[in-house]
Amino acid sequence: MNQGTVSVGPVLGVVLAALVLVAVAAAVIGRLGVSRAVVTASLRAVAQLGLVSLLIAAVLRSWWATAGFIVLMVLVAALTSARRVSTLRLGWMVILPIAAGALPAGALIVATGAMPLTEVAVLPIAGILIGGAMTATSLAGRRALDELRDRHGEYEAALALGFLPRDAALEVVRPTAGQALVPALDQTRTVGLVTLPGAFVGVMLGGGSAIQAGATQLLVLLALLAVEAIAAAVTVELVAAGLITRAAAQPEPRSRRRRTAQPK
Repeated sequence: MNQGTVSVGPVLGVVLAALVLVAVAAAVIGRLGVSRAVVTASLRAVAQLGLVSLLIAAVLRSWWATAGFIVLMVLVAALTSARRVSTLRLGWMVILPIAAGALPAGALIVATGAMPLTEVAVLPIAGILIGGAMTATSLAGRRALDELRDRHGEYEAALALGFLPRDAALEVVRPTAGQALVPALDQTRTVGLVTLPGAFVGVMLGGGSAIQAGATQLLVLLALLAVEAIAAAVTVELVAAGLITRAAAQPEPRSRRRRTAQPK
């Protein structure tokens, strides 16, 4: 057995179960209200990773299968983000910022040869970038819609001053959009000092040198910054344009209300 790999067996199962119990106990004691979510998320992770582990070898044998799996990741990411931001019906446009962030960065990395053009290299980097775009989209979308709801008066004031609905919405939501990048910025600032993220550890466990691991992690971190910045910016634009909405949260443009107002 490779000394850098995790030993699969009963001991690992006990450790995983203990970690879930610790997380649940902390959520219950802290009254965080997410104890059930911790359990369901853990069970889903076990099921999903088990399935992926069985399928991944077959997927990596073909470029078509790899491409299909990447498309599936984008769709699942969009489904997850839509539910976090709003509902599937009102938030399905989140697929645009996720794709707009992940695809250009991934294409740049592969086209320049920074990563080898092989299925085993492309699939993991695609998953990392899509996951980052999903996180930024969810955070930016939720915060933007919350701002439109909580600062409705400022939105109305901007309309009264002659702003178009999109511009009025941007005045409200744009100042907070950058907060969606806080997790990525913090991880980038503290890498190597506080954390050794997954790409670094993965290269080391795979037998690569520390220099190779550092270069790989740097590539991933800076790519994630680009991906998440694009995803957040596009999400804010879609919210301001009314293409991503939330029931009873998106202010209706004043001009539309005037047209539909009932005569007194």
